Amino acid sequence: MTDLPGPLVDAEWLGAHRGAADLVVADVRWVPHGGPEASRDLFEAGHIPGAVFLDVDGDLAAPAFDGPGRHPLPTPATFAATMARSGIGDGTAVVAYDDARGSVAARLWWMLEVLGAPVALLDGGLAAWGAPLESGPPAMRARATFTPRPWPEEAVSDAREVARSVAAGDAVVLDARMPERYRGDVEPFDPVAGHIPGAVSAPWVGNLDDETSRFLTPDVLRARFRSLGAERGAIAHCGSGVTACHELFAMRLAGVPGGRLYEGSWSDWVHEARPVATGEEPGGARS
Repeated sequence: MTDLPGPLVDAEWLGAHRGAADLVVADVRWVPHGGPEASRDLFEAGHIPGAVFLDVDGDLAAPAFDGPGRHPLPTPATFAATMARSGIGDGTAVVAYDDARGSVAARLWWMLEVLGAPVALLDGGLAAWGAPLESGPPAMRARATFTPRPWPEEAVSDAREVARSVAAGDAVVLDARMPERYRGDVEPFDPVAGHIPGAVSAPWVGNLDDETSRFLTPDVLRARFRSLGAERGAIAHCGSGVTACHELFAMRLAGVPGGRLYEGSWSDWVHEARPVATGEEPGGARS
């Protein structure tokens, strides 16, 4: 039985354990708006030997606006079937990686973590692994048994709960997008720019060391989330519920409990006529 040392593993640990029968390495690299073919091309050009490929759009989300936002969660049955055909079963340890500083692989980490499955991120992603790489399609793995389990209600938030939490002040709403999107300077994906009134800017890159792109130490992360007010509870969101999982991963690494994902995130918030703020402050100028 492969025991993960924690939610984060390094390349040395993975190199020593990746051949274990009960460990699956998952490549979650993603080309936004490139379609699954573009992401699969990246995988086939070179990946960690033995890795399986999981596409954010096709495997880790339902079709856009089939639920809240651009990347709604798949049904429990659909997700279970995806895991099973990838060789990930009940109790299979998973190490996820990407080439985007963990901002994409964290989506798979969160989905498995909230279901109680053993999962970790590769610190530093593909760049930290370096070599060897293999090319071509993913290796065939025997189909596994992954029991469908509902997404826990306490782990997922919707727009109504976000608005209520902002009004009540019982949980901070963390906006994991980059500062220019929070301010409303630009919005590359959704029809309205700005942020949820009352949400606090907490760019996901703040969880990483600038030079190494690896996660900051738990103590440093704990201080970061304390300064953001997350110790009283936090709801994380981003554009569509992908990079927000990086925030929730960092909270887990820091030992800060109570993190929830706003599933639809900004793409859901602006899908209906809800208030929007702009500028650097949580309240901002409202429209």
